[in-house]
Amino acid sequence: MSTLPPCPKCNSEYTYEDGAQLICPECAHEWSANGEAEATSDDVVKKDSVGNVLQDGDTVTVIKDLKVKGSSLVVKVGTKVKNIRLCDGDHDIDCKIDGIGAMKLKSEFVRKV
Repeated sequence: MSTLPPCPKCNSEYTYEDGAQLICPECAHEWSANGEAEATSDDVVKKDSVGNVLQDGDTVTVIKDLKVKGSSLVVKVGTKVKNIRLCDGDHDIDCKIDGIGAMKLKSEFVRKV
């Protein structure tokens, strides 16, 4: 009986092989059997519209007029947004804009200052 490595995400010992992939039945995480280094690096680098790497606490400017869904407000071009927080999902910047309030932005519509 061969011993398979535990899941790198949840450390479950009940992993199984499916071709060249290893699968965890508890958290549904899949990784390659021969690529251990790839499974340990879950960090995703978020970049702005021109390719600068974004980090928590950065200041960015909006590069396009953005309509605020559910209201008649518009975030104008050149609006500075201070102290951003990066998050997962489609809208990957969580921030607070003066005059509008808390909202989420896509990194493709901002440029790092």
